[in-house]
Amino acid sequence: MSDTPVRVRIAPSPTGEPHVGTAYIALFNYLFAKKNNGTFILRIEDTDATRSTPEFEEKVLDALKWCGLTWAEGPDIGGPYGPYRQSDRKDMYQPYAQELLDKGHAFRCFCTPERLEQMREAQRAAGKPPKYDGHCLNLSAEEVTARVAAGEPSVIRMKIPTEGSCDFTDGVYGDVSIPWDSVDMQVLIKADGMPTYHMANVIDDHLMKITHVARGEEWLASVPKHILLYRYFGWDEPVFMHLSLMRNADKSKLSKRKNPTSISYYSALGYLPEALMNFLGLFFIQIAEGEEMLTMDELIAKFDPDNLSKAGAIFDVQKLDWLNGRWLREKLDADQFVARVLDWAMENSRLIEGLKLSQSRISRLGELPSLAGFLLAGDVGLSPASFAGLKTSPAETLEILNAVQADLEKLVEWNVEAIDGALRGVADSLGKKLRVVTPPLFVAVSGSSRSLPLFDSMALLGRSVVRQRLKIATGVVASMVGSGA
Repeated sequence: MSDTPVRVRIAPSPTGEPHVGTAYIALFNYLFAKKNNGTFILRIEDTDATRSTPEFEEKVLDALKWCGLTWAEGPDIGGPYGPYRQSDRKDMYQPYAQELLDKGHAFRCFCTPERLEQMREAQRAAGKPPKYDGHCLNLSAEEVTARVAAGEPSVIRMKIPTEGSCDFTDGVYGDVSIPWDSVDMQVLIKADGMPTYHMANVIDDHLMKITHVARGEEWLASVPKHILLYRYFGWDEPVFMHLSLMRNADKSKLSKRKNPTSISYYSALGYLPEALMNFLGLFFIQIAEGEEMLTMDELIAKFDPDNLSKAGAIFDVQKLDWLNGRWLREKLDADQFVARVLDWAMENSRLIEGLKLSQSRISRLGELPSLAGFLLAGDVGLSPASFAGLKTSPAETLEILNAVQADLEKLVEWNVEAIDGALRGVADSLGKKLRVVTPPLFVAVSGSSRSLPLFDSMALLGRSVVRQRLKIATGVVASMVGSGA
């Protein structure tokens, strides 16, 4: 494979706000392609039809572009191996599934969701990891044909060897051995005809001539399934490289429940994309102290995929702040700085729309900073005193904040109408008037009880910033409840 042109891809799922972990994996693939005069490809993996949306796909593309990453092939620009969106490739997978069935490498499974759940519960109760039990593995061809003809729903599962292990060499972890008896009989084609991630991933990588698959270490356990599919089809396998997950300072997995993880959050708070890429790129290179500030070209020059750390990438916000501050001071002249500030303030029309909302609420322009400044603030300085003037008790306020956060997480679209509907739904579910539910939210998102229209403000701030402000507010109010305030 050394003489084969390097082709790598980033393949995010458009099921939520683009995560900094996506930028981290994308940057590695981008640096790898540039270092090897290869091709960097963007593919949208939207096999999860219930959660994937065009809005989130657009956010993925916008976030990666904001990061300064460019791709040679993708859903927005096309390319020789398209389409680059899995839902547009749906009909391409069926012949491959049939080939596996014909060769005896896969089988139809008619088990109902209820039976599968009972099976998993019994396995968990016995202290065993949940895994398909082979119930439909040995059905006769005649029975399968009859049940399909009768319209009985089925999925297609892959067969797994019963003995031995899958041995492979990972580009980061080295030699890996995973026993076949720990590998599940993975569903390859769902009942609706859509492929699962595993099936589509392997076929797409093969058809797009991907030479190296670099992704997060959480996919390491799935490699046997993927290697088996390559072997069943008689295809050459790519080189697998599994990168250590980004973690918090306490080594826990970076997740939105603990800390802000959305790229849009860091953009909204005024981090420079160059600084964020610099920060993430430091996980992939070896440098001496004092060499931390690096442009993308300098990251490419120093990038060495043969010398990666398995220790874990610690997402240290203090280091990111330090780097971002240096970029602001040392890499921008005065005019560039002013231009960046204006671009940031105008992001998503935040400043313009905020000024329009402010017009009917002020008598002097000098009131604008206190009224609308929260739209640009990184932190609105919440404390117990912020919530002290509310008519709801701390316990009621906490109930409202928890309920609102849970319902906002379910929103597919983020706009005034969707937020309005969600908050009215929360009010109904809590048996409260909307005017009782909104004051705690005013304080949580703006730091003040006097503010701009709530629903409009939340829409302008964006999902990731609102999520973080509500989380901080919940912590403050929970401390009040705990202290009996």
